[in-house]
Amino acid sequence: MSQSDFTYAMAADAAGLPLAVSIFADCDLLRGQMEDDVATAGLKVRETGTLAQLFAGDAQALGEVVLVDCPQPDAADMATLARLDSRAAHSGARLVISTSMDALDTVFGCCAQSSPQILVNPIRCERVIALGRVLASIPNMRLRELSEDDRLTLLRLTEQVGQIAERLDRLDSAQGWGKRDGGGAFRFESPGDAWRPPARDNERELIRKPRPPLPDARLVRQVIAKRQARTKFFDAELFADPAWDMLLDLTAARVERKRVSVTSLCIASAVPPTTALRWIGQMVDAGLFIRVEDETDRRRAFIDLSDRAVDAMARYFADVGENALLAA
Repeated sequence: MSQSDFTYAMAADAAGLPLAVSIFADCDLLRGQMEDDVATAGLKVRETGTLAQLFAGDAQALGEVVLVDCPQPDAADMATLARLDSRAAHSGARLVISTSMDALDTVFGCCAQSSPQILVNPIRCERVIALGRVLASIPNMRLRELSEDDRLTLLRLTEQVGQIAERLDRLDSAQGWGKRDGGGAFRFESPGDAWRPPARDNERELIRKPRPPLPDARLVRQVIAKRQARTKFFDAELFADPAWDMLLDLTAARVERKRVSVTSLCIASAVPPTTALRWIGQMVDAGLFIRVEDETDRRRAFIDLSDRAVDAMARYFADVGENALLAA
């Protein structure tokens, strides 16, 4: 795809002032490419430098968007990332951090506050798309939209996560609280003269059925293996469903009492790491995934199912049944 496919008008804030971007990368060639990408996205470069220069000397103002390349962070780089993450969370700056697959868990663990976009070995167009996503998240922006193909791709991500959340909600509500006229499970009003206690059967509607247990982890792993087997005979992209693949992997891990790193979950998603990270962010926003800090090492973090997702997955497996799952 040519660079011209990602051309933007100058992006500005509500006052018409162009948004500034700070760029920090140790590779001179990469910094130059990142400057070109920022200009392509319609933004203005405020300053560039190495990671060591990010917090060197007196405190300096950073741009509204900060691009950082950190492929193999050492201890000093990790401290810099953690400090930058905290500063961005308080200032509202948007972070886009590129790294390698080997360093993904380290970078993810350092960035617990600002919800940055993390790109894994990105090509240039991926960085420009990331900038477009950042701009789309800033209120009162004045900018031209992403290309139609990019906009539809981002919309598909959001819609599919929403559909998954709705399906899980339906599974949950099918076994949930009884509803009465007026939209609530209970009425707070004075009874009339003709009021009578509800029948015993109706009372049971107000009692939530106990959640069934999660299925045996071996069953979930069998389902995953059968899904992966399709790629031996068909193009893997035909069956890309990262949200469901990650839900299955986390379900099996929950039963096995294993913790799942972000790198492991990206692999389980069967899509490129950068795409998987976007899905993880969407699933966290949808309330299905949660970030769990490592109690013994604050630089590490894991991904787990939320209580809501655990409940819904248990009810899903109970509703579908083992035979139907293995036959799928």
